[in-house]
Amino acid sequence: MKNTHATPSISPLLLVQGLWQNKHLIGQMTKRDIAIRYRGSVFGIAWSFVTPILMLVVYTFVFSVVFGARWGTSSSESQTDFAIILFVGMIVYGFFAEVVNKSPTLIIANVNYVKKVVFPLEILPVISIGATLFHSFISGLVLIVALLFTKGEVQLTAVFFPLIFLPLVIWTLGVVWFVAALGVFIRDLGQAVVLLTTAIMFLSPVFYPVSALPENFQKLLYYNPLTFVIEQSRAVIIFGQFPDWNGLAVYALVSLFVAWCGFCCFQRVRQGFADVL
Repeated sequence: MKNTHATPSISPLLLVQGLWQNKHLIGQMTKRDIAIRYRGSVFGIAWSFVTPILMLVVYTFVFSVVFGARWGTSSSESQTDFAIILFVGMIVYGFFAEVVNKSPTLIIANVNYVKKVVFPLEILPVISIGATLFHSFISGLVLIVALLFTKGEVQLTAVFFPLIFLPLVIWTLGVVWFVAALGVFIRDLGQAVVLLTTAIMFLSPVFYPVSALPENFQKLLYYNPLTFVIEQSRAVIIFGQFPDWNGLAVYALVSLFVAWCGFCCFQRVRQGFADVL
């Protein structure tokens, strides 16, 4: 295995090659992360199903029953319709928040790889994302079952959802590389990140449609990188619409740029990890 500590590279090509060469290691460590999460648990992996369902019920009760919120898709909209639309936003936001909230301590929690072993540290964020994607996949299965149970069908356009979700994964990877590197040197970063992701939840169209805001605020909301993905995900999964291909292309290019910037930051400072830890 190449000594990536001695000669850190910021080449996108070498990054892709390195991830491909370490694909088996990434797969094994991702499986280990998933297993560790449920080790010693009575219900084990069943919690992956129980947790999103429970949160869905709670949020739906609070917003649709207590506050009387409605999505406004039709005059006959039911609480079940609201719950399913809400759930799509929860899947997208939940993936982002879980990965980013863990990122400030990602290197600190794996200090043995920094000091004792020649290890490709840049794959740690990839492993974290892989483990979280597993739980997002489980939530997606819950969504499909809910659609089949309530609607009797799943929109054919739902096949485009992975294409919409992939750029968010790439964008999030860049953020995790950056935050994980910064978290080694700034130990209070974890607290700030949790506050930020909580604010993003309410500044994203998770509990409300973009159309519910005044026009000027709608434009501002699209500066939030989650907004486009949430809206497009609902379009293809719930409303049977085709993706905004032009918007998706722009989003994908920006995501690649963000990922590369995050990787560059990670590579530039990684040689200082051992000195701090």
